[in-house]
Amino acid sequence: MGSEVTPMKAQRIEGWASRVIAAAGQLRNMVSQTRVVDISDLAPNSGVRLYAKLENEQETGSFKLRGATNKIMSLSQAERQRGVVTASNGNHGLGVALAAQKSGTPVEVFVSEWVAPERAARIEELGAVVTRTDGQPLDAEKAARASAAQSGRTYISPYNDPDVMAGQGTVAVELLEQVTSVDAVFVTVGGGGLIGGIGAFLKHASPTTSVVGCWPRNSRVLYESLQAGHIVEYAEQKTFSDSSTGGVEKGSITFDAAQAVIDTTVLVDEDEILHAMRLVRQRHGWLIEGAAAVALAAFLKTSDGYAGKTVVVLFCGGNVSEWVRQEL
Repeated sequence: MGSEVTPMKAQRIEGWASRVIAAAGQLRNMVSQTRVVDISDLAPNSGVRLYAKLENEQETGSFKLRGATNKIMSLSQAERQRGVVTASNGNHGLGVALAAQKSGTPVEVFVSEWVAPERAARIEELGAVVTRTDGQPLDAEKAARASAAQSGRTYISPYNDPDVMAGQGTVAVELLEQVTSVDAVFVTVGGGGLIGGIGAFLKHASPTTSVVGCWPRNSRVLYESLQAGHIVEYAEQKTFSDSSTGGVEKGSITFDAAQAVIDTTVLVDEDEILHAMRLVRQRHGWLIEGAAAVALAAFLKTSDGYAGKTVVVLFCGGNVSEWVRQEL
């Protein structure tokens, strides 16, 4: 993180970035280009030009539709006919379910006991078979992988897949078309596919832009893995950022990507997340989910360092769980 870019690291970043560019071409007419809006009124420092990229306005209410669509479109007709399997706490499942519906692909989504009931119901409404599992999100991922292997269907990881990561990275392609000379982008991190894709493209197209990785303190597996220098298991606690929860499987490509592209890291507490959610609702009338508020909370916590800068906060989704809604 923020370390010297070696020739080998630069080559890997260029490889990931080329995938993002290809995905942007493929998805141009398949997913919505979301708005960028000026939210400088939320910045404590009046000298900051602050923008939000509104992935909460994406068709499924989250950026996840990008990676899911890119992955399914990369499959052969025979693979799509056999069907796909995934695991999700909600947003990725919604993205895969909608992308599968549009392409006529059968889909099964494994969810953990942590999933909000209303999200599971929405996934089913899109035509997916929902299979509920005991344990944490990582347990659902393991069950989904095993089922896919046994049945010969394609497993679509929420993060550990180059096509998924490339699809998520198309957020950055749009962003640089909408805002020029971006000094920093704040991105919430779960499994790392979003920041991996975004960061790879930014390092390619706008290398002076700082990529800021943001985590809820209660769920920071990839953060702890980056500190350790290898993927670790780390106990999670309940968080308002429920859509960014879950472990990172061994060998995940997102660990290397995050290690290569993240310049700065910020941890935020639950009261800071809730404050950011309330602030956005009060000032702009938007209901953003906890994971989106993590990025804003991280900026608010560090805003003194961005005087005179142009900063973009990614609002990654707007699917607010009912238990979180009650806190607002």
